[in-house]
Amino acid sequence: MSKPEKATGADQAVGMGLVGFSLLLFTYYTIWVIILPFVDSDHVAHQYFLQREYSVILPGIAALILLLSVGTFIGVVTWKNRKPKKVD
Repeated sequence: MSKPEKATGADQAVGMGLVGFSLLLFTYYTIWVIILPFVDSDHVAHQYFLQREYSVILPGIAALILLLSVGTFIGVVTWKNRKPKKVD
């Protein structure tokens, strides 16, 4: 067996960017959903966040897009790998 290739600098940069984006998104969502309901509604922090009902709508839309993408991917791979029927 051959050794696996090491990640290039670009791969590492993209990976770190994705990790950083995920951390930022998680922190924003956590503050928005868990901490902000306990802060007065006239506080300046509320201007940086969407209305609270979007905290349910946006993840629902993201989950729907994810499921559609995975389903489409599985369908395309299955379609490409199908074996044609033999005609006798």
